[in-house]
Amino acid sequence: MAPSAPPPCRAGERAARCRRPWRLLALGLLSASSVLAAAPGAGAMSREEKRRLGNQVLEMFDHAYSNYMEHAYPADELMPLTCRGRVRGQEPSRGDVDDALGKFSLTLIDTLDTLVVLNKTKEFEEAVKKVITDVNLDNDIVVSVFETNIRVLGGLLGGHSVAIMLKEKGEYMQWYNGELLHMAKELGYKLLPAFNTTSGLPYPRVNLKFGVRHPEARTGTETDTCTACAGTLILEFAALSRFTGTSIFEEYARKALDFIWEKRQRSSNLVGVTINIHTGDWVRKDSGVGAGIDSYYEYLLKAYVLLGDDSFLERFNTHYDAIMRYISQPPLLLDVHIHKPMLNARTWMDSLLAFFPGLQVLKGDIRPAIETHEMLYQVIKKHNFLPEAFTTDFRVHWAQHPLRPEFAESTYFLYKATGDPYYLEVGKTLIENLNKYARVPCGFAAMKDVRTGSHEDRMDSFFLAEMFKYLYLLFADKEDMIFDIEDYIFTTEAHLLPLWLSTTNQTISKKNTTTEYTELDDSNFDWTCPNTQILFPNDPMFAQSIREPLKNVVDKSCPRGISRAEESLGSGPKPPLRARDFMASNPEHLEILKKMGVSLIHLKDGRVQLVQHAVQAASSLDAEDGLRFMQEMIELSSQQQKEQQLPPRAVQIVSHPFFGRVVLTAGPAQFGMDLSKHKAGTRGFVATIKPYNGCSEITNPEAVKEKIALMQRGQCMFAEKARNIQKAGAIGGIVIDDNEGSSSDTAPLFQMAGDGKNTDDITIPMLFLFNKEGNIILDAIREYEAVEVLLSDKAKDRDLEMENMDQKLTENDSHKQNAEEAASGSQDVGAASEEPEEGGESSDVADPGSLSPANADSASVPVSHQDSYVPGTEEAGAPEPACTSGDNQPQEQQTETESNSKVNWDNKVTPMESILADWNEDIEAFEMMEKDEL
Repeated sequence: MAPSAPPPCRAGERAARCRRPWRLLALGLLSASSVLAAAPGAGAMSREEKRRLGNQVLEMFDHAYSNYMEHAYPADELMPLTCRGRVRGQEPSRGDVDDALGKFSLTLIDTLDTLVVLNKTKEFEEAVKKVITDVNLDNDIVVSVFETNIRVLGGLLGGHSVAIMLKEKGEYMQWYNGELLHMAKELGYKLLPAFNTTSGLPYPRVNLKFGVRHPEARTGTETDTCTACAGTLILEFAALSRFTGTSIFEEYARKALDFIWEKRQRSSNLVGVTINIHTGDWVRKDSGVGAGIDSYYEYLLKAYVLLGDDSFLERFNTHYDAIMRYISQPPLLLDVHIHKPMLNARTWMDSLLAFFPGLQVLKGDIRPAIETHEMLYQVIKKHNFLPEAFTTDFRVHWAQHPLRPEFAESTYFLYKATGDPYYLEVGKTLIENLNKYARVPCGFAAMKDVRTGSHEDRMDSFFLAEMFKYLYLLFADKEDMIFDIEDYIFTTEAHLLPLWLSTTNQTISKKNTTTEYTELDDSNFDWTCPNTQILFPNDPMFAQSIREPLKNVVDKSCPRGISRAEESLGSGPKPPLRARDFMASNPEHLEILKKMGVSLIHLKDGRVQLVQHAVQAASSLDAEDGLRFMQEMIELSSQQQKEQQLPPRAVQIVSHPFFGRVVLTAGPAQFGMDLSKHKAGTRGFVATIKPYNGCSEITNPEAVKEKIALMQRGQCMFAEKARNIQKAGAIGGIVIDDNEGSSSDTAPLFQMAGDGKNTDDITIPMLFLFNKEGNIILDAIREYEAVEVLLSDKAKDRDLEMENMDQKLTENDSHKQNAEEAASGSQDVGAASEEPEEGGESSDVADPGSLSPANADSASVPVSHQDSYVPGTEEAGAPEPACTSGDNQPQEQQTETESNSKVNWDNKVTPMESILADWNEDIEAFEMMEKDEL
């Protein structure tokens, strides 16, 4: 029987009667498992299966955490491919993404409360002691205010919250005396100088030792920040004030939120992506729910939940109404212009919006949450992971996946809200994909390219802080927990803050500043106390009926939704002409162009030029369609240029003890075997040739025959190297860059060109590895001698049969050795054999052939930080750095004829000025379109 439904609250009734029921829902803890039965054909998961999966999550966490502690600590993060710590300044700069690193053992702090959620209380106690003893917060280093707040300050506060809970229970942490809170307060004071602006918006970066605008600070000259960077502070800063009784932190965070609210676009009630911290002018005027804005909306709602201030809820509901009016185009969430909200700002979505279905559950709007989540799941089923960005027709736009947790977060909240076992199966798929494609001997590696399955030497702290927390909670029953999770709220980094903070040290007057700026429509608040009868109808088919129409959405084009204007006119859906379908010889297309105010001009060289004059369009709606068409045409032209370039390839180490778990990003060659047409790839043991540069006849052909030859870049053409090793009997070749420290993590993808002659005689595959990736293979040869690799267009399944056989042989050898030692009475201790990890061997994971073929419709772009990197303006595949201008630049594939390695290396790095010029050219073109001329 469905639970009774409280009536909706009116504006004057919210604070006292409604806040507690809202909290229960807002934490995602109102489980509807007693309301919804399992949908037919999707039987409820057994308790034993849930426990097995929960234990598997624990084993995966142990694998990641123990490798960080063994190979990386006290460094900020683990580099899982090279099994060492990432120390800022000792590795090549990755641009803004490195601003999260402050030499303060980031991963350990970020993981503290995860240890308690996973019932690892002894490990938690040891970790807290390490943080107190080892971590220094007074480093001369420039860090991101946003990242340091959500990861480090949030991690310390979350650790303190569960520490005092454990101490109160009486078994653990009896020695604890608030040391983590003292460190949090110290860090809070170190972040305060960033707020020294007239607007109250913080600078995006701060020096932990010298603050900002100090001669030695090396920061403080920035003018812009992203909306999420300035608007995702209130939970941590308010919690710090409530814990310590020092009000200044909450005051500063509230002032920043007040300023953003005041600067919203009044007619649309939307905010832009980037704002000037001094003037409040919007620098990036596109608006969405993904990168750059995401957690601003999240913190408005959760600030109401934690602090009980009605103004935060009023602001959230006002924004949410605008989001559903303009940005939500179910199941898509597309960015729009804040001044022209009926006009889409781009034709792709970024992966950070995957948090939004979870936020909609907290809001109480379940239907669109189910729709968007299902669309995202279909993309994951196609690519194994959610690409950093994908187009509206679900092609890969940015191919990386840094093991982000947002989709797992939404899956958890949807399961808690609906009780539908379908979401347990979704979680099971996530576990299997992580074990199958991301697990490596030293942890879990981010995906460099979801199309090829290649890895990046990166395991961000948020992977331990969030992913395992949400996955464990998804499968855990209440009795599996050592504390009541309902007493806490999650920050955007999934750190736990106790709800009792709402009544502690309330030093801030709750002046409702929201109504000073706007007259609010009271209908916005009908869902303040969600009607559970509507939210969780007594219908076992409820969630399935919403998902069913979206099952094949990724495999076919999404029709354009009917605009509100078209609905009001009763004209029905009229799909506009898309740039990819346009034909200059089609009279109907030319007529549509004319209606949209677009003129066609034939140039003398045979090309066609398009010019739009909005005033000549048949209607304002047609003018908007024309502007959208012109924007698509710019993106299409950019994509077609990129499609002339070859996609990256993969070198997969398949021998013991790797068994396919290490995948290296490789540059392709414009000659030799086309691996995209040979799906099986080329597999063989590797051998180093003599001479190592491969520029003359190979002197050790017996060592190279029927093997994959390793050689060094330089001193002759790539094609010459290929011909020499092919003559020696090699079945493939890998050229390793001779530029010390070069890496695919930081350098653009590299293509090997021919020698200007006919290269049809070269029939073997040739791939290029940067120095860092090449050294991984060379190190493996030194340690294991016989190293077998697979050259392919994308990674293949791990060799589970060989891995299991190897494990059995290892066990047999161990038993035999023990028996021999026992018989001889020997006191010698044998070396322990390394056993392959378990956990990635389920047969339910889709066949790797289901990976979409590698295509080159977009360049792979490294993004900055976990919750709020800022993608590009209008052009596809050209993102801006996170929050402010920085070092990250889009990767451009390059073709190079090699003759002098050292000279050409300087040319291989795309000049910054050239990239910026390309961006500015496209941006200027779009601005001209907005002025009705191209």
